[in-house]
Amino acid sequence: MANWDSTQYLKFANERTQPSIDLAARIALDAPGRIIDLGCGPGNSTAVVARRWPAASVTGLDSSPAMLATAKQDFPAIAWRQGDITDWARTNAEKFDLIFSNAALHWVPDHATALPQIFAAVAPGGALAFQVPHSLASAHQTCMRELPASPKWRARFPRPPAVWFVEPVGFYYDLFAARAARVDLWVTDYIYVFDGVAGIVEWHRGAALRPFLEALPDEAARAEFLADYLAALTPHYPPQPNGKVLLPFRRLFVIAYR
Repeated sequence: MANWDSTQYLKFANERTQPSIDLAARIALDAPGRIIDLGCGPGNSTAVVARRWPAASVTGLDSSPAMLATAKQDFPAIAWRQGDITDWARTNAEKFDLIFSNAALHWVPDHATALPQIFAAVAPGGALAFQVPHSLASAHQTCMRELPASPKWRARFPRPPAVWFVEPVGFYYDLFAARAARVDLWVTDYIYVFDGVAGIVEWHRGAALRPFLEALPDEAARAEFLADYLAALTPHYPPQPNGKVLLPFRRLFVIAYR
């Protein structure tokens, strides 16, 4: 996993938080007693569930010390725990009324194994609720992944950076239909508005671009990669009449009730 920069991530705090608000609003649980937010990042999504269920005991788990430092500073009343989601899924013995995850599980490999392990930690009558980006076919993603394989860059990427681990919608339905009492799934296309295509690059520097940039040896190489990514993106995102650029960004939401 690449290093994380909470300041860069939170440059678009409203856009990154809104999906967690939308997910929490759809969860049909009246009063979950114990909640854990997997991949909590800087705590913005954890704060959403804490506000939705103020009487609950809420814990945020994340692998990044930098993200957790920001979470502890901004939300000191919430319990924070450092840990990897895959390790937690494999070794956890606790039960939770709600396991919540906002834009984190796409970094976890092998969903066929990891998600049933996570769902096993849901207490009777509880739920697993998560949201992941579902836009791998979009230009902002294909350009990012094609660059390391290009003649110019392939020598500097002997191993391709980790890609998002996201499956088709039907995969998640089948996975939980055999295990859950009820499964709710939906997709939402968020339209993000930027001053120019450079805004799309800046958006992805906070998350998706991290593994690519970390694979490069120095700031000069990273700046060159970002410039090439910007050039690759530009034909795909023409400006609106007012000069703004629109980024459609699809997200998949899943709620599985035990």
